[in-house]
Amino acid sequence: MNKKTLVVVESPTKAKTIEKYLGNKKYTVMASMGHLRDLPKSQFGIDVEHDFAPKYINIRGKGDLIKALKKEAKKAEKIYLASDPDREGEAIAWHLAYILGIDEHEKCRIVFNEITKPAIQEAVKNPKAINIDRVDAQQARRMLDRIVGYKLSPLLWKKIRKGLSAGRVQSVTVKMICDREKEIQKFKSEEYWTVDFKFKKKPRSNMFAAELIAIDDKKLMISAKKEDIKIDSKTQADEICAAVQDVDFKVTEIKKRQRQRKAPAPFTTSSLQQDAARKLGFTSRKTMMVAQQLYEGISLGRKGPTGLITYMRTDSTRISDIALTEAREFIEVNFGKEYLPEKPNVYAAGKSSQDAHEAVRPTNIQLTPAFVEQYLTKEQLKLYKLIWQRFLGSQMLPANYDMMSVTMQGGKYTAKATGSKLKFAGFTAVYNDSDNKKEKDIILPDLAEGDELSLQKIEPLQHFTEPPARYNDASLVKTLEEKGIGRPSTYAPIIETVLARGYVVRSDKKFEPTDLGFVVVDLLEKYFKDIVDEKFTAELEYKLDEIAVGKIEKNDLLREFYVPFEKTLEHAEEEIGEVEVPDEVSDVQCELCGRMMVVKQGRYGKFLACPGFPECRNTKPIIKDTGVTCPKCGGKIIERRTRRGVVFYGCENYPQCDYVSWDMPLTTVCKECGSFLFRHRFKNGRTILYCSNDDCATRKEDTPINKEINKIKEKQHKAALAKLEAARAKEAEKAEQEENETTDKTEAGN
Repeated sequence: MNKKTLVVVESPTKAKTIEKYLGNKKYTVMASMGHLRDLPKSQFGIDVEHDFAPKYINIRGKGDLIKALKKEAKKAEKIYLASDPDREGEAIAWHLAYILGIDEHEKCRIVFNEITKPAIQEAVKNPKAINIDRVDAQQARRMLDRIVGYKLSPLLWKKIRKGLSAGRVQSVTVKMICDREKEIQKFKSEEYWTVDFKFKKKPRSNMFAAELIAIDDKKLMISAKKEDIKIDSKTQADEICAAVQDVDFKVTEIKKRQRQRKAPAPFTTSSLQQDAARKLGFTSRKTMMVAQQLYEGISLGRKGPTGLITYMRTDSTRISDIALTEAREFIEVNFGKEYLPEKPNVYAAGKSSQDAHEAVRPTNIQLTPAFVEQYLTKEQLKLYKLIWQRFLGSQMLPANYDMMSVTMQGGKYTAKATGSKLKFAGFTAVYNDSDNKKEKDIILPDLAEGDELSLQKIEPLQHFTEPPARYNDASLVKTLEEKGIGRPSTYAPIIETVLARGYVVRSDKKFEPTDLGFVVVDLLEKYFKDIVDEKFTAELEYKLDEIAVGKIEKNDLLREFYVPFEKTLEHAEEEIGEVEVPDEVSDVQCELCGRMMVVKQGRYGKFLACPGFPECRNTKPIIKDTGVTCPKCGGKIIERRTRRGVVFYGCENYPQCDYVSWDMPLTTVCKECGSFLFRHRFKNGRTILYCSNDDCATRKEDTPINKEINKIKEKQHKAALAKLEAARAKEAEKAEQEENETTDKTEAGN
């Protein structure tokens, strides 16, 4: 019987796909299920005195798998280690070589950027030795994290609370989120107004919009300097509107130009996570999980398991010549030569890019989203479509726009209108880089300098300056990348770790630090400045990159970090007293034992809990009263949340009263009818106030704002009711289940 070649990969899905390409007559493909060896959980595992020698042990629960791999390895003629093409994958191959008794200098390592038949066959023809420099870089990262986590966590247990832990990169991330929250807390919102006009060219033309930009040649600004003007009250805005009524406007200047919008580069890990967060609402973790499925292979009917995208952990925008040729041919056939640049578009890599392998792209451009749709889940299709469109668009010509700006003067008042028209779609024919908002042409009438204009409408608009936004998945990943903190494979784990530790919560898709997060960061900032210093952490990342290319020795970096860290740790042990994180006592009494309930922080936000735990386990959601009375029944309008943490507002007497709104009710009342006002925030960040009374005269006015509000309110009301009904059904199902369990226990006792 001919001996087979054993190929060891990381996951069963990948094993299935690769075995299809290699055939099971000559090859056996098995999965290691990730790492098989690691540092022990129960001890430090690093011998500092003996050149930082790590103590690796087989991971608990992997014994049977290791036996099966060893058994198959003995029967095999050759063994190829085909773990992922990054440092983590290189380290997994190194550990596998140790377990299976393979010389690390032997040509046993095969790597591929995509799971396709040509790529797999090419990799098998060209095996390499394990890259020890890359293994050392992974080991150095793992050991640095162990040093910080294992040495610093017990200090947090002693001084703050049991069960806490600290991480090297995660602590910097928490500090960034805390710093942003402090900025938000310090921020003071300012009111400002703008004035919009609607003009017509005399005698007849289409109406067009313009905005007041200057008075007496002084610019209107949000934060006015001495030479500028700010409209900071309704009274001031109304005075301007009244004064403008009788002013004659004419066109004083027309500027026409061409604007070009270049196609964005194909995805890196970071840009993929950012785009998936913005356009699809995916968390970083979800993006990487779905991308892993697309990379490892999806069964496409008769085609069998097929890898749909290239490796998704990369910081490179580089594309292979074969993929470029295929993309250009596809564009020419399906869109025409006019969409094709003379030469392929090439994109510069970032400053810290390792450029280890290609950008994230489809493995075969002919596998269009429409073709694979029937084989993919909704999430897989959404992400694949995004990757496919971005890659194809990256090899197309820029979009071209005709731009026109018109300046109008009426006495001392200057207004400006801007028009744009898409002249050539370019890459936008396949990929929209504007956060899923389809750009509309803004067409201005045919105007010339000196044309007299007829003022049709004047509309004052109220705005409020906004504080810096909390980080979301997209902005946090972008900032981590810009600051050089972490690497493509670490962004999603960083976010999940800070959430799991309770230092940060995800609220309305944004990251908010907890009280515990603030306390831990303040302590680390005082005694361990380097651990939460962005530049220091980025410098460590750079040095890890240097280890990966053989420029720095692993142990030199570990020694350079460990010696001062140990001294700082000793000093902190002596200096830090016990730090308390006092529970916030609420005004709600526990109905089970009479104690006053306290505010606790869970993974999904704050809630009320009885301080008598574990004797009393009573918990309640926190009800935030808006201070506004329900117009239907007189109850309180309170803040509610959907299962995903999105905030909306409803009557406390639901389901008896079904009053709901997505817009925030305010205690401020309408001057026209006395009803409370709503604050609505548009997707572009603009906010407006409007009356909650649909019959109010201000709501009956025929304005674009009112039309938009009425459409939004109708849509939002239906959505909010649906959310409440879903929550009610779930509560009823849970109550029924608990009742059945109680009945079962009673019957069993009898």
